Amino acid sequence: MKIVVLDDYQRVARAYGPFDTLPDAEVEVLHEHVADLDELAWALRGAEVAVAMRERTPFRSDLFAMAPDLRLLVTTGMKNASIDLASAAAHGVTVCGTDAAGSATNTAELTWALILACRRRVVAEDRALREGRWQTTIGTDLAGTTLGVLGLGRLGTQVARIGVAFGMRVIAWSQHLTAERAEAAGATLVSRNELFETSDVLTVHLKLSERTIGTVGAAELAAMKPSAILVNTSRGPIVDESALVTALTAGSIAGAGLDVYDVEPLPAGNPLRGAPNTVLLPHLGYVTDATYRAWYAQVVEDIAAWRAGAPVRVLTA
Repeated sequence: MKIVVLDDYQRVARAYGPFDTLPDAEVEVLHEHVADLDELAWALRGAEVAVAMRERTPFRSDLFAMAPDLRLLVTTGMKNASIDLASAAAHGVTVCGTDAAGSATNTAELTWALILACRRRVVAEDRALREGRWQTTIGTDLAGTTLGVLGLGRLGTQVARIGVAFGMRVIAWSQHLTAERAEAAGATLVSRNELFETSDVLTVHLKLSERTIGTVGAAELAAMKPSAILVNTSRGPIVDESALVTALTAGSIAGAGLDVYDVEPLPAGNPLRGAPNTVLLPHLGYVTDATYRAWYAQVVEDIAAWRAGAPVRVLTA
C-alpha cells in the first residue's frame, strides 16, 4: 500500500504520525506544495491513500480522474471545503477526517496574538529595537474599546469571552445570530452596519461559503473607523483582499492582522506583503503540538480502519 502525505511544510508528518505501525506501507511525504494538476497527479501515481493537510490541496473531479489508483483520502479536520465529496464518491474514493481533539482553542489564541501584536505594534517595535531605536510607536489600550465579532460560532464565542476579560465591550453580528446567543457569549447583537462602524477591533470568524465570500469588502472597510484594525483567522476570501490592500495603503483603517489568504502559500508578489501596518502569519491558527499529535494519530487510525474494511470518521456529501 502506497501512501502519499501532501503539504508537510514543517517536515513533521513522520515524527507525529505513527506510520510505521501500518504493515507493508510505503509512505512518501511531500514537503513542498504541488499546485500544478499534472504534477500532482504524477505525485499520486500508484498511491492508494493520500493524506491532505487541511485545505492546502484541492481535490476536485479532474484530480480524482487523473489518480485512478486512489481509494482513500484522509484530511485533517472533519470538514474540508477543498474536497469535492460527491466526486470522490463517484470515483470510488472514501474520504475520512480527524476530529477536533486538541484544537479547541488554538485559533482563538492566535486571534488574540494578532490583536495584541497590532494594537501594541509588537512587530514594528521588535524590528526597531533590533535596528537600534527605542520606543518608536504608541500602542492602544484594549480595555474600554469595542471588539466586533463577525461570526459568533464556536471560535467567535471563545474570542468574545476573552474580549470581555480584557474589559472590552463586545458586539457581534452574523446572519442568523440571535440576541440570546450573543448574550450567552458576553456579547451584544448589533446590526451589520453598526458592527463595522463602531468596532475598534473587528475579528472575522465566519465559515467560508458562497454566501460569505467577500463579506468584508470596500464598502465595509470604508465604514470602519480610521483607528480600527481588522483581524482574519478564518478564511482569506471572506475579506476582499484587493479592497483591504487599498484601505491599508490609504490609511482608512489602522492595520490588519492576517493568518489566511486567497491563495496559500501567499505568493511572493502579493501586494499584502508590502501593505503598511500589517502582521502577517502563514496560516498558523491550527498549527500547535497538541493538534498535530491528535490529527496525525487519527490519520493513521483512519488508514488502518479503512484497510480493515471498517472505515471511521467517514465524510459524505
